[in-house]
Amino acid sequence: MSNSVHRAERDAGAATLLEMFDALLIDLDGVVYVGSDPVPHAVTVIRRARAAGHAVAYVTNNAGRSPSVVAHHLREFGLDVADHDVVTSAQAGAREISARLPRGSTVLAVGGPGVAEALLARGLTPVSRAEEKPSAVMMGYGADVSWRELAEASYAVAAGALFVATNTDVSFPLPQGRAPGNGAFVAAVVGATGQEPLVAGKPYLPLITESIERVGAQRPIIVGDRLDTDIEAGQRAGIATLLVFTGVTGVSDLLAAPPRRRPTYIAADLRGMLAPPRNLLADMADMADVLPPPAGADDLRDLRQAARAAWAAADAGLPAPAVDVESLTRDVVRALASG
Repeated sequence: MSNSVHRAERDAGAATLLEMFDALLIDLDGVVYVGSDPVPHAVTVIRRARAAGHAVAYVTNNAGRSPSVVAHHLREFGLDVADHDVVTSAQAGAREISARLPRGSTVLAVGGPGVAEALLARGLTPVSRAEEKPSAVMMGYGADVSWRELAEASYAVAAGALFVATNTDVSFPLPQGRAPGNGAFVAAVVGATGQEPLVAGKPYLPLITESIERVGAQRPIIVGDRLDTDIEAGQRAGIATLLVFTGVTGVSDLLAAPPRRRPTYIAADLRGMLAPPRNLLADMADMADVLPPPAGADDLRDLRQAARAAWAAADAGLPAPAVDVESLTRDVVRALASG
């Protein structure tokens, strides 16, 4: 993580986390919505951010839907969203292919409508069968992806086609639980061919670069629910991250996070952007910071301190301190239910 993140916190004297940044790069699944339903408080916070003049990019690894469909979904929640505000991993993947292949090149498209649409927007020609000898294969999530499509992708990759995955998320949250994501499909092709793909989505930089350029951000923050995509993307890009507990990450996941997946900030939900900044990574060497907190601290104080203690021990090669994870989980649930 860039030291500029810590300097910004010290120098800005910000009353809220939101005041420290000029743009929010917000994940969708598990942060703004779960399935078709909005996450509590997300819409209100995003409206506040827009009203304060902050740019908002909706940055999603889900390549199955086109930006226009996603934007329409968000407008149904009452958000003021243009199609251009939605940045998908399919767009980032198509950008990577267009930088490597001539305009008009054929690309075997696997996934939902958003995959083919992104390729067409970059002047590429989507096809569906390996016998058409595509120059590349791009795989993105699609609820109706079949064995036949995975087989066609495998044939084309084995024949030498450039292999691009929009993302490698193995799961994503739905109201019923976690469902297989594009990473599960990509793994099948990797297993069949032995070829690893170029990955455009988080935690890799193409999607983050596209998002920052799209909104002209100078001081962005990534907001997400996953350590292995959203948070690691921020670490790779050297920009700040906020982890929220409205998606797939739990308390145990946070405490076990390796350095490359440690968030700068944590919050129960997006309302953390409206709270005073409490940087998890600043002053890690000051072990006084893991002592019992003063009275009146926020609901997540124990979790912040447990994470600091666990990470400091791990970095020093010491055994992890004993932590009552069940109790910490109850604290997070209480924080999510409050307000």
